[in-house]
Amino acid sequence: MITSSAFAGQRFAVLGLARSGLAAVESLLAGGAQVMAWDSREEPRRKLEGRVELADPVTADLTGYAGVVVSPGVPLNTHPIAESAARYGVPVIGDIELFALARPSLPAHRVVGITGTNGKSTTTALVHHILQSAALPVRMGGNIGLPVLSQSPLSAGGVYVLELSSYQIDLTHSLQCEVAALLNITPDHLDRYAGFEAYAASKARLFEMQRADQFAVFGVGDAETRAVAEREAARHDAGRVRSVDGADLATLQADWPSLQGPHNLQNAAVAVAIAEALGLTAMQWRPALASFRGLPHRMERVADLNGVMFINDSKATNPASTAPALAAFPPAPHRRIHWIVGGLPKGDRLDECEPWFGNVAAAYTIGDAGPGFAELLSPHMPVRRSEMMCEAIRQAMEAARPGDVVLLSPACASFDQFRDYEARGDSFRQIVEALAHPDADGPRAGGGAN
Repeated sequence: MITSSAFAGQRFAVLGLARSGLAAVESLLAGGAQVMAWDSREEPRRKLEGRVELADPVTADLTGYAGVVVSPGVPLNTHPIAESAARYGVPVIGDIELFALARPSLPAHRVVGITGTNGKSTTTALVHHILQSAALPVRMGGNIGLPVLSQSPLSAGGVYVLELSSYQIDLTHSLQCEVAALLNITPDHLDRYAGFEAYAASKARLFEMQRADQFAVFGVGDAETRAVAEREAARHDAGRVRSVDGADLATLQADWPSLQGPHNLQNAAVAVAIAEALGLTAMQWRPALASFRGLPHRMERVADLNGVMFINDSKATNPASTAPALAAFPPAPHRRIHWIVGGLPKGDRLDECEPWFGNVAAAYTIGDAGPGFAELLSPHMPVRRSEMMCEAIRQAMEAARPGDVVLLSPACASFDQFRDYEARGDSFRQIVEALAHPDADGPRAGGGAN
């Protein structure tokens, strides 16, 4: 694990004991800190009995504490921990800030921080793959689901590649990334912010923590991202800020099976700019783009049955994230999209998806958003009110012809029917497999009606 002697003798509170919270506790204890820890669930508390003080920092005396480490899932705008910590003058931080504090104790290294509303997981994994292919010591962590503090420290010359959500950036105050990247900013998570402007400002803080001689990379697809790029270009040293659109890579994209669509061209362009900022050449990054296999639940090809491709894009939890998936499969003589859409809606519109409605042969609506989305989409395409995932997949299988795509890209959160987007994607994969290979005669892809 990653830890630091800088924690020794200090007192920290940790609120929230999921993966990153438990990793923070272990890192702090290994560094010699005294730890108070709490979670509303009994099971993670039991794991720490006898090793920490089990108490809720919301009601505890925090006098003399060096920080309260909270899970990114704790809404600081409504949770009482923010007020409680402020009462004692204690900073509220996250596990990424602990990593930043531990950096002086680690062998010489560099950090890449990647943020954005959409595409950051793919870009983070792609950068990790490029560096790994170039035989550089590298670790991946952060919002991608791997707590950075639980990773083994890298040898000298290594690179830590971190996916950073706005929630994590809110809890970070001293992380100076040698290379920081912002892919895009579109409305999301607005229940946690005073408005879209505040959400965009949260993303921009990643760059405000940088020194002027460090690198910054930006996408160009929206005005908010371009505005951050302009501000940072004025603050950074000459040549340290790049804005990329991928136009110079477009002729290569056909060779990247797991990076199709305009959104992945942008992701690849940012990844290449990051790699070049770290000193890699085209001879190193170009073959890595072709060998990249993609991420589970993000444009993941789960099956190819009788000429019908089944794509799991469960991580598309908002319309802006689904739009690129629809754009990735333009109409062709033998290709149509059967779109499974719905879940717990983050809004009642699909405006970002509308330019790509012409790519869709039929929509299959599910979950809480199903009835509203069905009415919204009916003027534009045939719609089946499937309600449940299994029924949507079965109906799409019956209708699909060779060359078609059955696409789960819900444009919604999963919490109406599933624990999280991963469980939703796993369910999609399992149902496709079960329906494709039934014990008795049953529906098979490519065998249905037009």
